Amino acid sequence: MLPSQPSRLLERWRDESVASVWRRPSDWYHPAVDELAMALLLHDEAEPAAARLGFARGDAGVGIAETIDDLACLYRTTTGAEPPLEVLRALCTGWADAQAGGVALALGLDAGSGLPAADYLRLRLAECYPDDGPTGRLLVVDVAAGTPDGLSRIARSAAVGASLREVFGPARAMASLGSGVFVVLLGEDEPHDEPTARLRVLVDEHASGLGLRDVTRRPLRCWVEPLPATHAHATQRLAQLARP
Repeated sequence: MLPSQPSRLLERWRDESVASVWRRPSDWYHPAVDELAMALLLHDEAEPAAARLGFARGDAGVGIAETIDDLACLYRTTTGAEPPLEVLRALCTGWADAQAGGVALALGLDAGSGLPAADYLRLRLAECYPDDGPTGRLLVVDVAAGTPDGLSRIARSAAVGASLREVFGPARAMASLGSGVFVVLLGEDEPHDEPTARLRVLVDEHASGLGLRDVTRRPLRCWVEPLPATHAHATQRLAQLARP
């Protein structure tokens, strides 16, 4: 059974790795370990996070064997099993991309939620502006509350990202704008009451399970707004929404 708190999971993972396979305790931590730990805690898809961890390890000069052994420590101390083949493959692919000098893997994604960052949504918004005016709407989700520390902020983002993917699907155009604000691109006449209600329930469940209620707005602040008249104004609106 997975530990219920992110800090406990990270502590167990690091202790096991440093005691058995990791060569330099001082360089074990990287923000990418938070993302992979949260994916396991939330039972979310682990491959993207594993790929980013592999990229980070390779970019830092960590060997492939040490990288794989570290991943195995995480799974052995949390699930009691070896890493799934697809997660191991993603880790190795990320490591190899870093060794080859690749940069695309780590760009454009919010490290906490695993969702695209605002730049991606700006590109997708361009599709909503044909010659006869904008088509579509924005669902804005504000989860910010309290004063979270770094790990709590990442855990909250991961919880929201997992919930958004579950409700809207991984192919939906949506993004993390930072400061606890997330945006989903809706169709012009797409119903949103039921998905928003589901999202509130899921985020609340994840926040409760991870001990994040003090730093997660309850209920979530969600609203739908029409797209501005031009794409330039839409990108300005995203920047306004991202301000803390």
